[in-house]
Amino acid sequence: MQDFLKRLEHHHDELRWLYMELYGNDSMFAELCDKMKTFYLERNAELKSRDKERERKPDWYKQNDLLGMMFYIDNFAGTIKGVESRLDYIEECRVNYLHLMPFLDTPEGRSDGGYAVSDFRKVQERLGSMEDLDQLTKACHKRGINVCMDFVMNHTSEDHEWARKARQGDGEYMSRYFFFNNAEEPAEYEKTVPQVFPTTAPGNFTWVAELGHYVMTSFYPYQWDLNYRNSRVFNEMIYNFLFLANRGIDIIRIDAVPYIWKELHTKCRNLPQVHTIVRMMRMISEIVCPGILLLGEVVMEPEKVVPYFGTTEKPECHMLYNVTTMATTWHTVATRDIRLLKRQLDIVNSLPKDYVFLNYLRCHDDIGWGLDYESLSSEGIGEVSHKQYLNDYFQGYAGQSNSRGELYNADPVTGDARFCGTTASMCGVEKAGFEQDQTAMERALRLDIMLHAYMFMQSGIPVLYSGDEIGQVNDYSYKNNPAKAADSRYIHRGAMNWKLAQRRKEKDTVEGAVFQGLHQLEEIRQSEKAFVSTADTWTIDTGDASVLCIGRYYEGEKIIGLFNFSEFDKTAWLKEEGEYMELISEKKMKAVNVTIPAYGFYYLKEISVQK
Repeated sequence: MQDFLKRLEHHHDELRWLYMELYGNDSMFAELCDKMKTFYLERNAELKSRDKERERKPDWYKQNDLLGMMFYIDNFAGTIKGVESRLDYIEECRVNYLHLMPFLDTPEGRSDGGYAVSDFRKVQERLGSMEDLDQLTKACHKRGINVCMDFVMNHTSEDHEWARKARQGDGEYMSRYFFFNNAEEPAEYEKTVPQVFPTTAPGNFTWVAELGHYVMTSFYPYQWDLNYRNSRVFNEMIYNFLFLANRGIDIIRIDAVPYIWKELHTKCRNLPQVHTIVRMMRMISEIVCPGILLLGEVVMEPEKVVPYFGTTEKPECHMLYNVTTMATTWHTVATRDIRLLKRQLDIVNSLPKDYVFLNYLRCHDDIGWGLDYESLSSEGIGEVSHKQYLNDYFQGYAGQSNSRGELYNADPVTGDARFCGTTASMCGVEKAGFEQDQTAMERALRLDIMLHAYMFMQSGIPVLYSGDEIGQVNDYSYKNNPAKAADSRYIHRGAMNWKLAQRRKEKDTVEGAVFQGLHQLEEIRQSEKAFVSTADTWTIDTGDASVLCIGRYYEGEKIIGLFNFSEFDKTAWLKEEGEYMELISEKKMKAVNVTIPAYGFYYLKEISVQK
C-alpha cells in the first residue's frame, strides 16, 4: 500500500488540477481516487512485482530486444487458449511483444473488426473468457513476452449497456453521448468536422428513429461517440482501463486518440483537452500500474504526432505509430525513388531519442496515401494523379508492378481510395506463385526481406503482421462471407495457414526463405547494440535515387544499412572510411562505392574501431 500512496502523493496535485480544470467536480475526483486504490489492491502480486522492476528500469522498452507481432486471435489460433498453445511458435519467431487485436465483446456483423465494443469487461464468447486472458498473460510473462491490447475509448457499440439505456430515453445515459433533437446543431458540426469514411459511412451523425434524435458517430453508424465532457464517462472508462490493466496487459493501445474530445466549430481532432485526458491516463497508470505502457494511435506525420509524447516533465504516450513513414515506404517501392522517404527519416531522426515509434510494413488496416504532397509537388508530382498511380501500381495495373491487392473505401467522385494487401502480395509473391515464375519469385522474396531489413534499421520497435513471417499472401475467401464481403480489408486479415507454416524450416520454400531471412535479421538486431532506440541515427547520401542508406551509432559501434528499392543492380556512391563486416554474409567490405543487387541490402558494421 505504501507504493500506491507514494505514487499518488507524487501525482496528486497535478492530477487534481487537470481534473478540476476539465470537470470542476470534487466528488467525482474523490471517487476516482478511491477507485484507483481499489484497483491497486486488486492487482495481483506478480503484476505488482513487474511494476516495481519496470520502475527501476524505466527505459526497458527502448532497447534492441523488443520485436512485436499483431494478429486477430481467431485468425491466428481460434481462441485465447489456442494462442497459449502457440507460444512456442511465437518464441521461435523471436517475438516478445504480442498485440492481440480487439477481442472484447462486439455485436456480430456490426463490429468494425472488433472496434465497436459492447462490453469492456467481457471477451467475445467464441474467443474465450477473461479467465483465459488472465492465464494467457501469465503464461506470456513467464516466457518474457509482453501483451498488448486495444482500448477503444472514443466510442462504444450501439449495443453497449449505456447506448441501450440512452436509446430508451434515459437522460443520464444520453448525456454520455452526443445527442441532438434537431438537425441544425449536427449541421453546424458538419461544416468543420472531416468525414472518416466518406463513401462507406458518410457524415458524422446518425438518426435514431425510436428516440427522435441524432447521435454523433464519427466512424460507423453503430459506433456512438462518447462525450468526455461528462466526468462520469471519463471515470467509468478509466475504471475499464484499470480493469484491463489488471488482467496482465503490458501495453494498452489507445485507439483513435485525437478524436476523444469534441467541440462545435472545430475539426474535433487534436484539441487541447485530448492531451489533458491522455496526461491524466498516464498519471493514473503510473499510480496504479506503472509497469504498463501507453501506445497512441495517432495517424499523422511524425513531426505532428510529437505532442502526444508530451514533455519530459509531463509525459503522455510512451510510444506512437510511425504511420506516415509506412505509407511513404510503399510509395518508394512504387516509384523506386527514396528522396521523400529520406526526408521523412531525417525528420524522425531529428526528434528527441526519448520518443519511441512503432515501425511496421503492414497491419490490420488499409494503407492511406497521406504523403507529403507539398514536397512531392516540388518534383512535379500532383496529389490526385499520384494517389491514382499508387493504387493502380499496387493493384498491378501500372509501373511494371508485380503487386496484387484491392482498393478500400474508393470514392468514384474524387478518385480517392485506400489500399489493402499483405506484404508478400504487394512484393509480388502472389503473382509469381500464380504464374509459377521462379525468377520472379526470387525477386519478390528479395524485396520482401529487404523491406523488413530496412524496417529493422529504423529507430524504434519493429512490429510484424502475423503471416508476414512466412510470406502469406492475400486471402480472397472473405468475399464468400456476407458479413465481410463489403470490407476489402479482410483480404489481408486471412487465417494463419499453419500447414504452410510447417514449411518454415525448408529454405527452398517461400515460407522458409522469408522465415529464415527474418530470423537472421532478428538475431542481428537483438545482438548488435547499435539497434537500441536511443542510438544516433541518420541518413547518408548515396548518389542514386533508388538506394537508401541509414547509419546507426551507439557506444563506439557503427552500422550502415544500404537498401536498393530498384529491380536493377545499383551502386551507392559512398565514401565512408574504415573497414566493415557485412553482417548477413560475414564478409569484409569497404563502404566505398558499394554495388547492391536488385532489391538487395547490406548491413555493414564498422570493425576498424573495434577493440
